[in-house]
Amino acid sequence: MDERPVLGVLGGTGLYAMAGLESVERREVTTPFGAPSAPLVFGRLDGKPVVFLARHGEGHRLLPGEVNYRANIYALKAAGVERLLAVSACGSLREEIRPGEVVVPDQIIDRTCARPRSFFGQGVVAHLSAPDPFCPGLSAAAAEAIEQAGGRVHRGGAYLTIEGPRFSTRAESHLYRAWGVAIIGMTTSPEAFLAREAELCYAVLAHVTDYDVWHAEEGPVTVEAVLQRLHENARLAESAVRRLVSHLPFPRDCGCGDALRHAFVTAPGSFSPEQRARLGVLVDRYRS
Repeated sequence: MDERPVLGVLGGTGLYAMAGLESVERREVTTPFGAPSAPLVFGRLDGKPVVFLARHGEGHRLLPGEVNYRANIYALKAAGVERLLAVSACGSLREEIRPGEVVVPDQIIDRTCARPRSFFGQGVVAHLSAPDPFCPGLSAAAAEAIEQAGGRVHRGGAYLTIEGPRFSTRAESHLYRAWGVAIIGMTTSPEAFLAREAELCYAVLAHVTDYDVWHAEEGPVTVEAVLQRLHENARLAESAVRRLVSHLPFPRDCGCGDALRHAFVTAPGSFSPEQRARLGVLVDRYRS
């Protein structure tokens, strides 16, 4: 399948494949940043081309801090993806955001500390502008798709990304609540910022599995509880993706596709052949 995908999907915990994909083709790929988490799975939903990638690998073998986020985003960009929907698990830090519901966040607080967070460096300097790290158009469409699929969705809110793999202490959970954070998880950073560097529209369907550990009437978060909730929500995510795909493509007028235009400090015309080979599809349009 050589058509440009109308949507890329990054599946998180509980979503390791896309039901209903037709004309499926698996491709083992590599990138200048290494191998992605799993083969890219190309197929069609209701006749429209899409590509799926399991963020944590097949069989869920990668910790959040072990995921090669750069390779994942690069591989999807090289496959022709312009719009990328990430599906993630998260904990709620607000009473009104209940387990079983979905949040489409509009902000990030990045508390990760041990992950490569940019494609640039090694002689190429670019400073990304990211005051609003999620694509507003794709986020709105994703939230509407969840509602059409019968889910309860919260539009907006800050997603706090922690390094993991452990869950929060009670003191941390209360601190994050005091910051006004809506949800907490382990994968949206640096994924969202790399997607912006790749000039992709990026949105997240964050499926709430628990109340972290701050809620007095709830027990501490456990893997068993998270997985049970995610298995229940997987069908909702698949239904929402199908509905989202049916409304794509629509014109990109959000600015995501020009995120690097004014980011370079190092002039693209001065990139060495080695630098161009490493950055590849990320900077091809800026050749001079």
